[in-house]
Amino acid sequence: MIAPRANPLLLGQNRAIAELHRTASGPRLHHAWLIAGPPGIGKATLAYRFARWLLAGATTPDLSLAPTDPVFRRVAVASHADLLVIERRYDEKKKRMQGEIVVETVAQAGKFLRLTPGEGGWRVVIVDGAEALNRNAANALLKLLEEPPPRAIWLLISHAPGRLLPTIRSRTRQLDAAPLDPATLETLLATAQPDLTAAQRTRLATLSEGSIGRALSLAGTDGLALASLAEEALTTAIPPTRAAAIADQVARAEDGFTTFLDLLRTALATTTRAQARMTARTAPAPSLDRQAALWQEFGQLEAEVEGLNLDPRAAILTLLHRLRPA
Repeated sequence: MIAPRANPLLLGQNRAIAELHRTASGPRLHHAWLIAGPPGIGKATLAYRFARWLLAGATTPDLSLAPTDPVFRRVAVASHADLLVIERRYDEKKKRMQGEIVVETVAQAGKFLRLTPGEGGWRVVIVDGAEALNRNAANALLKLLEEPPPRAIWLLISHAPGRLLPTIRSRTRQLDAAPLDPATLETLLATAQPDLTAAQRTRLATLSEGSIGRALSLAGTDGLALASLAEEALTTAIPPTRAAAIADQVARAEDGFTTFLDLLRTALATTTRAQARMTARTAPAPSLDRQAALWQEFGQLEAEVEGLNLDPRAAILTLLHRLRPA
């Protein structure tokens, strides 16, 4: 999958593109934008697309820039002097990614914005995964947003804008990116995974809930097989011998436990919402309460397995038992 900073292709976000172009073509461009929406729908790709467009002084209505353009190339390899990206960093001491964006990383933006633009135009700061800002980092960012220098723009990307400080949200203009429609997802899957059959693309588009990131993740693992197991678990009373076989298969799959739980919880949420709409004018069905409780219980179970390093296979057997009819 092409990294957002190097991706020239963006489908399904025409409304967001038009809004950015309209505002940027007007008398005054807001200095801070919050690009929000579910994971994997192209928010970061949109942010980099807009950043390249500003840095190049382009005028194309779709915010496109040719991959051969020098600005496109420098952004793609993270070498443009007027673009800074704030995100979780790799911790050399602990040899793993940081769990949050720390204040030292945000402080780099303050130094960056005090510099004269290297090419005399815009300076752009992208905050990728803004919901990961810790408290100190968020307060540091807030101070920078309150004192914007001229011809500088912030692009905050978040799939959970509600986690941001209300004061940060109030100083940004929110732009909601839309989940992708099934036809767009299938087009993107055909480009990214040409070996998939048409039926597999259709199935992945259904499972992904509008997210190409989720679709590609499922395609790259045993997602389709795990989806079939999840459907079986939700629609069939699984006997103990079959439950053991399912637990073994899930445990062997790459990221099997996390993917299986995610598919189960997504299916539970989808069916619960659909049933709730059907019974909105009548008394709620008892099954709705049970499905909502299972959704919450499975989320807690996943957190316990990951946080306490418990046996995923035993956890799968537990949830399959809980799914059996009362």
